[in-house]
Amino acid sequence: MVLSFTGEHTQKVDGKGRMSIPADFRRVLEAGDPEWTTGLSPRMYLLYGDHLKNQLHGYTVDEFNAVVAQINAMPRGSADKRKLSRLIIGQSIKLDVDKDGRTVMPIKQRQKLGLTDGELTFSGLGDHFEIWKAETFSKEVADDLSGWLAEQGDGYDPLILLDG
Repeated sequence: MVLSFTGEHTQKVDGKGRMSIPADFRRVLEAGDPEWTTGLSPRMYLLYGDHLKNQLHGYTVDEFNAVVAQINAMPRGSADKRKLSRLIIGQSIKLDVDKDGRTVMPIKQRQKLGLTDGELTFSGLGDHFEIWKAETFSKEVADDLSGWLAEQGDGYDPLILLDG
């Protein structure tokens, strides 16, 4: 069975950047880290590329390596490969998650979100998760989804999009 990142979770980050990874997400990180075994801390990749605007993305080691392999398979010297390499590989960091499920988000990445401490929203998207400043998530994502659903009318089933 393949585990995936699901759900929305509110977590706190303190002034030193310490934050708890949601417990469900930790199980996915463990399953996606080829070097993880019981008693060891899982690792993860945090992407903060310029293309992400007001959010960060978290990946398992396996998923990040798969993305890097796709980038490396692109034609050597191509402009697209260079851009993707800079946005994805160059603007990511590997983090360790400690035995209590915490990691430290560096100040640069916290500043990108517009906070040094406060509440974060973790949003699972299957193969990766997003990290947002909680109030930004409410304004940009939750409000956008609510508006879109209201446009669809009563009884709309978004799973119909999978049939197309």
